[in-house]
Amino acid sequence: GGGGISCVLQDGEVFEKAGVNVSVVFGLLSEEAARQMRSRGKSLKAKDGKLPFCAMGVSSVIHPKNPHVPTMHFNYRYFEIEEADGTKQWWFGGGTDLTPTYLNEEDAVHFHKTLKEACDKHDLKLYPKYKKWCDDYFYIKHRGERRGIGGIFFDDVDSPSKEEVFQFVKSCAKAVVPCYVPIVKRHCHDSFTPEEKLWQQLRRGRYVEFNLVYDRGTKFGLLTPGSRIESILMSLPLTARWEYMHTPPKSSKEAEILEVLRNPKDWVH
Repeated sequence: GGGGISCVLQDGEVFEKAGVNVSVVFGLLSEEAARQMRSRGKSLKAKDGKLPFCAMGVSSVIHPKNPHVPTMHFNYRYFEIEEADGTKQWWFGGGTDLTPTYLNEEDAVHFHKTLKEACDKHDLKLYPKYKKWCDDYFYIKHRGERRGIGGIFFDDVDSPSKEEVFQFVKSCAKAVVPCYVPIVKRHCHDSFTPEEKLWQQLRRGRYVEFNLVYDRGTKFGLLTPGSRIESILMSLPLTARWEYMHTPPKSSKEAEILEVLRNPKDWVH
């Protein structure tokens, strides 16, 4: 039950495809979804094989037209499960991350610094912990590289208290606009070549690979009976490209971003 609203902008002047999903859903966890959660350490006690749940969240993915403007994704969510004895397990999850086609160090520092400031309001240990979690989560194993230059990511956060975690999540969500929009404004009118647009298409192919093979939210959505497939796949770009054995020349701008995707950097120290 429940539902949500999906808003998608397509073929815009700045954004080739951009979407926002707001969803509030409830029902019974599928066996496969429950198995995934148990594999993360959740001890879920079902009643007659059934686990009632409710989940709510807001997510957005923005794929800009200009290769010098990075793709950005954020998602913040709350999950609650009722066990056989009536007790409820709850947790928050989410994150914000940046996927540039070309590396701009000033942009990377600005993005990470803004997210760090949001985390630091609550606990100085959170940014380094969630930055590493982000680098580890958005890892495309079969390529040996990250999807982008990271940001923050966390899941299953259920302490110190519901209200304190909620305040932290709100701080993260409020950081989305200041961490990203200045970068868009800085580069949306940059000139670019057909070769740079081609590289953007190839990088988007990697984005698609991660989302369809590894992304936990996409998997959960596809496993939930009656889910709206168009909303789940909203994160995919309008266009992408796969070329056989494409390798950028050494010392090129394309090789520079690959180096960072293979070996994540500390951007704020």
